[in-house]
Amino acid sequence: MASVIGKKVGGRTYYYLVTSARVDGEPRVVSQRYLGTAEEIGRAMEGDVSAPGEARHRTFGDVAAVWATLRRLDFVRRVDDAVGAQRAATTLGTHLALAVLHRATAPDTELAAWWEDGVAREFLKADLPNHWRALQRLTPERIARIEAAVADAVLSWLGTGNAALAVDVPQFATFSTADPCHCELAGLGLVVTKDGAIPLASHAYPREGAPPFAALADDLRDRHPGEVTLIFTAGQAAQLDLGRHFVGALPLSEYPDLLAKPASARKPVDPERFAGLTAFDTRAVVAGVRRRVLLTHSETLHNAQARAFGEELGTATRELAGLDAALASGTYRGDRGQVNAEIARITRGRRVERVLSPSLAGTRPGEIRLTWKVDDTAVSRLHDEFFGKQVLVTDHDWPVSEVVTAYRARTHLDSTFRWLTGPAVAGPAPRWDWTPHRIAVHTLVTVLASTVTHLMRREADRAGMNLSVRELMDSLAGIGETVLRYPSTGGRPRTRRLLTERNPEQQALFDLFALSSPDGYEAPRSSGPPASAR
Repeated sequence: MASVIGKKVGGRTYYYLVTSARVDGEPRVVSQRYLGTAEEIGRAMEGDVSAPGEARHRTFGDVAAVWATLRRLDFVRRVDDAVGAQRAATTLGTHLALAVLHRATAPDTELAAWWEDGVAREFLKADLPNHWRALQRLTPERIARIEAAVADAVLSWLGTGNAALAVDVPQFATFSTADPCHCELAGLGLVVTKDGAIPLASHAYPREGAPPFAALADDLRDRHPGEVTLIFTAGQAAQLDLGRHFVGALPLSEYPDLLAKPASARKPVDPERFAGLTAFDTRAVVAGVRRRVLLTHSETLHNAQARAFGEELGTATRELAGLDAALASGTYRGDRGQVNAEIARITRGRRVERVLSPSLAGTRPGEIRLTWKVDDTAVSRLHDEFFGKQVLVTDHDWPVSEVVTAYRARTHLDSTFRWLTGPAVAGPAPRWDWTPHRIAVHTLVTVLASTVTHLMRREADRAGMNLSVRELMDSLAGIGETVLRYPSTGGRPRTRRLLTERNPEQQALFDLFALSSPDGYEAPRSSGPPASAR
């Protein structure tokens, strides 16, 4: 159903032709076409064709910002120099820039649809039909040279030295295959900048038969000529020889004296960057050597762990109540051994086992009864001594905030890769088999997309905007573009492109990345509606 609506802004009314339809049973606006003011509509009815014939809206800011970053890196030229002479009209540098631009801004959409409907084609001219065939020319040698060339560009941009971190992301991606019973799990080792966790080099490996973490760590350290600090988790600590620089986590259970320290012993780390994070900087014996350790406590982590524990405890007590009811009604007639095994299954999990105390009465099937209680003192101990806490160890004398930032690099990377690879690795329809070459190309594109977006995140952070990569890209994607096409007056139809109104954060990002319209954009005319009317 079509109708005309008016929006009053600044004392003037702007009219739109709105088409509505039912979507999933609910009325929704499916299209909106700007008609103009009453005066403009009147002139159009008298033969003046100044009103647009059609209007289209699409996202702009994310594509423009990624493209601006690629241009600042001189990405296309550097890639082309790295791969050598080429005969194709569209070079590998252009094809790879297209792949990175797509992955960084729309990882959950098909390339062809994104290209056809989006703004990217206004920035980049590409031979889309031959895109995938072109990427097949990315040999392992070329991939290595491309990574090195882009890493040089990043380090030149930063100008902060070449100190780096070696990080393992074991849950990098799951590659679905044509066989629904088989998929390939991949992990990813990375060398990233200390400043911003920007990937410089990568090493993908199959999860099945994965190399020991110690071997992977040595390989990663050898991939970068500068000082490399190894980042490891509590589960990896026992595998390592801490003979070189490191920042890692230690198992909480091995340091009860630290966990028992009162909250007053901890100091705020950096209220602006790490709200609610406190730390106690001390020394302790780790693997037989007295080392620097940090006991940290995060209010955000504490609250998340407390909520998860509450849900876990609630589930366990409901299942125990169900088991007790089944025993009382006679529908469950297992012996004590079977009942104890069922209790163990229900309460399995270190935290629940700490606070639940089930007991059985009766010996024969049909007579067994179950009772339990929750130890409130044990629950309080979990809140006081465990929730929100980490024990970090390092050989560096960095400020506490830098140690925390280095350790959290893996968390940021893991989050970025989940976003970039989650929907993308299923492959085109119908699904294809992920050959080693396809996995290598996919990994390169994903790593380069994370390089660009982490570089953008680092720039935003330096400008005072503490955003994750996903938050940054979502905010940029909110900067839209309205394309107005006017009827032909004898020549080609005239097109005007207007950017939508921006909130303060979007305007700051717009200015930070020096976003500008592609060639061919026209300055909005005074007859157009103000941004707030769109």
